[in-house]
Parts: sequence; structure tokens; C-alpha cells
Amino acid sequence: MAATDFKDYYATLGVSKTASPEEIKQAFRKLARKYHPDVNPGNKQAEAKFKEVNEAYEVLSDTDKRKKYDQFGQYWKQAADGFPSGAGAGVDMGGFDFSQYGSFDEFINELLGRFGGGSPRGGRQTYYRTSTGAPSGFGGFNDFNYQDVGTTGATQDSEAAIALTFSEAFHGVQKQLNLGNEVIDVRIPAGAKPGNRLRVRGKGPVSPFNQQRGDLYLKVELQPHSFFQFDGDNLVCEIPITPDEAVLGASVEVPTPDGSVNVKLPVGVRSGQSLRLRGKGWPQPRAGRSDQLVKIAIVPPKDISQQEREYYEKIRSIRTFNPREHLPQIRL
Repeated sequence: MAATDFKDYYATLGVSKTASPEEIKQAFRKLARKYHPDVNPGNKQAEAKFKEVNEAYEVLSDTDKRKKYDQFGQYWKQAADGFPSGAGAGVDMGGFDFSQYGSFDEFINELLGRFGGGSPRGGRQTYYRTSTGAPSGFGGFNDFNYQDVGTTGATQDSEAAIALTFSEAFHGVQKQLNLGNEVIDVRIPAGAKPGNRLRVRGKGPVSPFNQQRGDLYLKVELQPHSFFQFDGDNLVCEIPITPDEAVLGASVEVPTPDGSVNVKLPVGVRSGQSLRLRGKGWPQPRAGRSDQLVKIAIVPPKDISQQEREYYEKIRSIRTFNPREHLPQIRL
């Protein structure tokens, strides 16, 4: 029986799925008398209905057949026959073993990927490995996590988190992935960002239903960098400056992804203030580069010479600026 030819035997007999064997027998006898060919001579519709009633009763009156029918619906014949590949059933399930399912609902749930992250019987997790360099180099592998992400039509896709350095993500890199029995090279384009998903066609799991491979999605994760961080599409960094540079202004060297640049600090720049370097941030798919934000941190010296101390004391004695002069007026 093909999947599209499924017949609801309970509906055919007009009984519920919880009907007792006696209720099924009574319903069959009533319908058999109604549609028997002797009662309806020459009536093709009645003859067809009589055959349907007999077919339904043949299955539902047999305890074992009814159990298989309740579990696997239109695939009950495959279950009864031990699920050979389409043997006598008109359906080729690719030799798939249905005995691993407790019910037809479990089978359908896995087929449709309703559980999102793997199989409905507890989920599936595997580990792949990656390395950089030429295909001949297999050293220095880093684990990355793989999991099912459900089905798309008749295929099954998967997702893996792949860790990149800031340099690899900024410039682009070729990664070598070990998929267990297969090693593939994957090109990560320049400008990959955390959370990006890169599609590798035809490298996902093999569907047990049609033996076709789904797609592999690589979710980008970036290893922490000692200097750069993300703020949306922009890069952020922090530059320490001295108190005199903050007061008098200065010109300082600031690292960017592709080399250092001179940045002019305005007179009186404040700690926490950000300066924008336009076009020095992260590669954008269709818009050049984002910006780099330089956050200022005024850092007082811990160890100073005697002469420096004397000058700081001199400045304090003649200073007229009081940044806290407004505080005495504050009340609740």
C-alpha cells in the first residue's frame, strides 16, 4: 500500500479506535449485509464498499495486525513483514528498520523533524573536528559540536559550531573538516561574524528515508581577542592614555585590523569617551568596512619618580578646576 493510499479502517467500519473486538464484529456484520453483492446485484459501488469492509475487518479482527496498524498506520504491512525494502507493499523505504520506533507517531516525528535538535528518543550529538592548512595536514585539531537541526522535505540538515580566531574571520580562511569517514575543505569568507551560518551543500547526514544527504550549516563562533571586541557591526577597542595626554591632547598609535594609525586626542578628552575611526572596522558583505570605536581610558601611573611627584604636587597646589563642585547641592 502506498503512503497516499492509506485507508482508515476504523472509519470504514464506523467504530472508534478503542472499539472492542465484539463491537468491531457487530459493525462488520451490519455493513456486510448492507453491501453484500446478493443484496445489491450489479451495483459496482456497493461491491467496492463490500470489499473495503472485508479488508478493514480482516485487519482489525486480527490482534497482531490491528496492533501493527495502530502503531504504524499505512506502513503496518511493512511492520508485519519485518520491513523488507518495499516487499509486497508498493513502498520502498530503502531497507529502513522501523523496529526502532515504538509507534507510528515516533516515526512521523523523526521524519518531520519536530524535535528540532535530533531524534525524539533522546537526541543525537556527535563531534566533528577541524584543522587549518593544506589537506595533508591533520595536526592541531579542535573539536566542534555537531547536531541535527531537523528535516527539510525529504532531506536532513545538520549544524555545527566552528571556532575561528579574529584573524581567520577577518581575512577568511580554508578549514579542513573531518566528518568521520570523509575529510572536506571549506572556505570561510572574509568578514565572518559570531552567529553567522555558512551552508555547505550536500555534506549533512544521510536521510534514512531516501538515502540523500542534507546540508551542513556551520555556525561561526569567534575566540576571544585580547584587544578587539564587537559592538554590533563595529569593532571596539580600549586605549589607555596618561593624565597629561588627556589634559593637553596628544597623538597616539592605535592598532586596527590592518595596521596601526595615528589618532589625535582632543584637549580635555574624558575617560570613557569614544573616538570613531571610519572604515577601519569589520568587512561588510556589500558595504566595505564598518567603523572602529576607540574607547579612552585615562590611566594614572602607579610608580612615579621623585621629580614627577613634585610636579604633580605643584599642579595640585595651583589647580583651579574642581570636578566635584556640584556635589554639595545634591539632595534626595
